[in-house]
Amino acid sequence: MNEPAAASILALTVAVSLLGLYRVPAIIEKGLFRPYWFLRAKQYQTIITSGFVHADLGHLLFNMVTFYFFAFPLERTLGTARFLVLYVVGLVLSHSCSYFKHKNNQHYATLGASGAVSAVLFAYIVYYPAHTLIIFPLPIPIPAVVFAVLYVAWSWWAGKQAHGRINHDAHLCGALSGLVFVAVIDPAAFRALLQMVF
Repeated sequence: MNEPAAASILALTVAVSLLGLYRVPAIIEKGLFRPYWFLRAKQYQTIITSGFVHADLGHLLFNMVTFYFFAFPLERTLGTARFLVLYVVGLVLSHSCSYFKHKNNQHYATLGASGAVSAVLFAYIVYYPAHTLIIFPLPIPIPAVVFAVLYVAWSWWAGKQAHGRINHDAHLCGALSGLVFVAVIDPAAFRALLQMVF
C-alpha cells in the first residue's frame, strides 16, 4: 500500500464516528472540542479527538469522500511522513479560529475532520492547480484554483450563519494551514502556484 497514512486515517475516522453515532454516543461527547474548557479543564486531547467524530452521517460522508479523493494522491506526492504531519498540523491549527472566536463561550463545542480535510484539499491544489473538480450535484468541471476561492468565501459566510456543532471556521484555518505547510516544505511548488494565479 502506497498510502498507509491516508488509509489508516480514513478507516479510523469512519469507525470512531459510526461507533459514536450509532452505538456509544459518549464517544462523541467526550471527543468534542470546547474552546472555553480547552485550557481551563485541560481538555488537550480534544484538539485531536474532535477530528475523529462527526455530527451525523452526512457530515461524515462529506468529509470522508472529500478526503478520499484528495488525500490518497497527495500522500503519494508528499510521502507518508510529510502527509501525516500535514494532517495533524491541519487538524490542530484549524482549531485556532474556533479557539480565539469562542474561548469565552462555555457552551460552544465543535467536532469533525473538516479543518484537516481542508488542509489536505488546499495542499493538493498547490500541486495540482489545473486539476478540475466535479462538485456534486453540479456536473460542471471547476478549476481547482477557482474552487479554492469559492470554498474560502463559502466557509466565511457559513461561519457567520452556522448553528450547531459543525465548525465552518475550521475550514478557513485548515485551508490556510495547508497552504502554509506546502510553502514551508516545498517553496518551489508554492511559487509555481502563485505564478500561475498571478
